[in-house]
Amino acid sequence: MKYTCTLIAVKDMEKAKQFYHDVLGLEVVSDFGANVTLTGGIVLQTADTWKNFIHKQEKEIIFGNNACELYFEEDDIDSFVKKLNSIKNILYVHPLFEHPWGQRVVRFYDLDQHIIEVGENMNMVVKRFINTGLSIEETAIRMDVPVDYVKSCCA
Repeated sequence: MKYTCTLIAVKDMEKAKQFYHDVLGLEVVSDFGANVTLTGGIVLQTADTWKNFIHKQEKEIIFGNNACELYFEEDDIDSFVKKLNSIKNILYVHPLFEHPWGQRVVRFYDLDQHIIEVGENMNMVVKRFINTGLSIEETAIRMDVPVDYVKSCCA
């Protein structure tokens, strides 16, 4: 068994492709009209074809249920958030904030109310703490991770 991709249903394929390109920099790998594969292993499927595949009526496809998210990591989270803030009509789940372990994240909705999380790359979190003067051991305590993990991020 091999995990291959994540498929999400979208109402408007062209707008969805443009959103994922403009906001997250994803490129089209293959485009079969009703089914489009993007870089990163995300597949977009039109809602009409999806409802036929799962033998459901359109009213049974529930968008915006907040039960899952697409997760991305970014090395330069500050630049990404600046770019995100410059895009009109972004609906935020929440603005940039810092988790207790130090990772900064932002969550927002795509055009079909799927949650997207963009988090600071964990290696960058470690480097940020080290650059503030924390030792490897102090960083491990601050992040609640093993010292070996912090060392691996510094290598």
